[in-house]
Amino acid sequence: MTAETLGQVLAQDAAITTLRRGLAAGRVHHALLFDGPAGVGKELAAFGLAQALVCERREAGSDRACAACSACRRAMPPADPRGLPLHPDVVLLERGLHEPARIGRRTPETQEISIDQVRALVLARAAFGPHEGRAKVFVIRRAEELSISAANALLKTLEEPGDRTHFVMLTENRDWLMPTILSRTQRVRFGHLPDAVVERLLAGRGVASADAKEAARLAAGSFEAALALVDEQALADKRAFVESALAALDAPTTQGAVDLAEAEKKDKRALAEKLGALASALHARSVAALASDPTARAADVAARQHALVLDAMVRLERNASPQLVVESLFFAQRAL
Repeated sequence: MTAETLGQVLAQDAAITTLRRGLAAGRVHHALLFDGPAGVGKELAAFGLAQALVCERREAGSDRACAACSACRRAMPPADPRGLPLHPDVVLLERGLHEPARIGRRTPETQEISIDQVRALVLARAAFGPHEGRAKVFVIRRAEELSISAANALLKTLEEPGDRTHFVMLTENRDWLMPTILSRTQRVRFGHLPDAVVERLLAGRGVASADAKEAARLAAGSFEAALALVDEQALADKRAFVESALAALDAPTTQGAVDLAEAEKKDKRALAEKLGALASALHARSVAALASDPTARAADVAARQHALVLDAMVRLERNASPQLVVESLFFAQRAL
């Protein structure tokens, strides 16, 4: 028998207890903000809550979905990160997730969750009750990426939602959300996972014990970060990016930098990890140059290059365009 999804969230007892109490009392807050690091169970909890809210068999006073009815099965998105729930009352919003035509756009969303997505997926449904009668749940990944116009468009609906309508907003950077959004949501905190839990999750994915232990130690309580540490393809992509970036820095023209910026414009999260790898490579270059000759200009240049990459990572976190971040980084580097 399939276990209900909320029960699969590990080491987040306070958050899950809060959600279960709301379910049992029939008073789940209509606008929840799940706040915490990446890869600690926020999204699993969001869809677990959605599953319980739309469950066809959950009785009054119960805090558990049956996990077996049609509604429970359709509430959960497939493993593919771009997959969407099949239940018509469980709606997922995320920057760049939906085809432009579906949300009334001509171009993809590359920098933020647009007002077009909010209009098409939320406001167009706001006046109607749930399609199948139980509840309607909107899950918003990386809510800090809502554009100002999109966030403003949500305010009235967050304050006065329709009947049996719930919002679950996920964020790693609560401070980047508008104060008006924060004031209309109930915060549910998610903490870092213990290393033992991360290690057990990796072992469940078939990762060798020694590798799982080391990745858990380095992942700072994030299963997502741990997975990246043991993902051979992700590591290969990072190495390729670092090699291309170092070559672009040393090249006589800017074409390599422009090509790299174009290639990295879509996946902001992956770019952040690649910039971290580049920062490590430049730091190592600086240390090596300093050891070779403390007075050499190469050591100073490498140190400045490292600082510029760290600054680029901050700007990316603050929702700057990935393509512009890479382009401005390389042009600044060449000016050293």
